Amino acid sequence: MILPIRAFGDAVLRKNCHEIDKDYSGLKELISNMFETMESANGIGLAAPQIGLDIRLFIVDLSPLAEDEDYEEIADELKTFRKVLINAKILEESGEEWKFNEGCLSIPDVREDVKRKETILIEYYDENFVKHTDTFSDMRARVIQHEYDHIEGILFTDHLSSLKKKLVKGKLTKISQGDVAVNYKMRFPK
Repeated sequence: MILPIRAFGDAVLRKNCHEIDKDYSGLKELISNMFETMESANGIGLAAPQIGLDIRLFIVDLSPLAEDEDYEEIADELKTFRKVLINAKILEESGEEWKFNEGCLSIPDVREDVKRKETILIEYYDENFVKHTDTFSDMRARVIQHEYDHIEGILFTDHLSSLKKKLVKGKLTKISQGDVAVNYKMRFPK
């Protein structure tokens, strides 16, 4: 089932989310719905707050990037990079910071350069509640950091300079008022 994606201004996007356990009601169906929702919106990541749930759950699927010539060197890894991360905790961020033009399904039509560290060490549970501690770099680390921010109540626009924040303020206000054209289901703040 395709769920509506919460737009900028929705209070749930600012919540520091809580952990869940393996008995969370309807978890398998929720994960399936999240993948369907993300794919229908042509996204590569989606966090639970974006569909209105303040739980520590997000998904990523970087297979669409495997066809992009910019990622030729890691295309094989991206083809199969589809993950569910539950109760994730970033243990360490390392390496050089690098800029990349990010966007977000909750903030359509806004894209800005964001600096993030190139490598992360992260602990999480998968959809079967098997615990993992993994190191990720490049686009894999970036997308995970972006989605991780969501479960911490942080949006990519929070990483912008004061000037950039002022420049996008009008667009953000319009989004929160539902004044934006998207080709996927969205729910706007009342």
